[in-house]
Amino acid sequence: MSSRIPLLYGAGSFGLTGPQSIGARINTVEDAQKIVDMFTSRGYRQIDTSRIYGGGTSEEIISQLDLKGCTVDTKVYPIAPGDFAPDKIRESFEISKKALGKTKIKTFYLHMPDRSIPIQDTLRVINELYEEGHFEEFGVSNYNAWEVAEMVGIADSNGWVRPTVYQGLYNALERRVETELFSCLRHFGIQFYAYSPLASGLLSGKILSEADMQTGRWDPNVSSIAGFLRAKYSLLIPILQELKVVLDKKGISLPEAAYRWLQHHSGLQLGDGIIIGASTVDQLENNLKENEGGPLPGDVVTLLEDAWGQAKGVAPHYAF
Repeated sequence: MSSRIPLLYGAGSFGLTGPQSIGARINTVEDAQKIVDMFTSRGYRQIDTSRIYGGGTSEEIISQLDLKGCTVDTKVYPIAPGDFAPDKIRESFEISKKALGKTKIKTFYLHMPDRSIPIQDTLRVINELYEEGHFEEFGVSNYNAWEVAEMVGIADSNGWVRPTVYQGLYNALERRVETELFSCLRHFGIQFYAYSPLASGLLSGKILSEADMQTGRWDPNVSSIAGFLRAKYSLLIPILQELKVVLDKKGISLPEAAYRWLQHHSGLQLGDGIIIGASTVDQLENNLKENEGGPLPGDVVTLLEDAWGQAKGVAPHYAF
């Protein structure tokens, strides 16, 4: 059984052991293959990675896998201002292409904005790479709606490839994309792939007190805004606790509610996607099953609406 909204596996957990692979929990080809085997056994066929994942080694691992028919998307990431200059874009692409080996790239993304370079210059080299046959689709991530519209206009006026897919932050507690971005994407026929479906762990069921905010973006040793985020999002702890009580009575876990909300009650449409992660086969299988559930009970949906009402004032902007 597949989910209503298609799932992509986010390969940010793939990375060879080393200082460059901080956060990568799947460090061998053998373990990565087990993930792909589970993912494809349930009918899913899209893998998402980036040049920056695993310090570049996520792509290397993928190149050694039996992908069982999966398509692979990757991204160029601007580490420093100027990285989206045409020569830098091409250089990053060639490194990704070499790392991926014989694996073909379906969608090539701009991972986030580099506003130090005129977007027309960046789009020109993207079109050159596309015309050379290096990838099938062009995607963008973490841009403002007005920037997407500008890119489409520039592409159309020059006869260049336009973006056909957008990756953005979207979950039950972080819905900023609904205000303006969705209408922009729908107008231009651009698909939306949601990342961070569990709100960086807030909806994992493991954060039910401020003391639980210890890892990832909540950890001050990892994130420079951890203190700010903890101070703001800790206000949601009471409603998360209330939600868990209701869900426990219904036999629904908090992450399952988060996934099913995205699948059935969010602004996602057929043709959109949800990027999920997992660092073990069991975790992946559970995540897939939770996405395959039906619509949520009405009172659970109401509680999630209440949660968004409280989160709205502190939720981050969708663009970087």
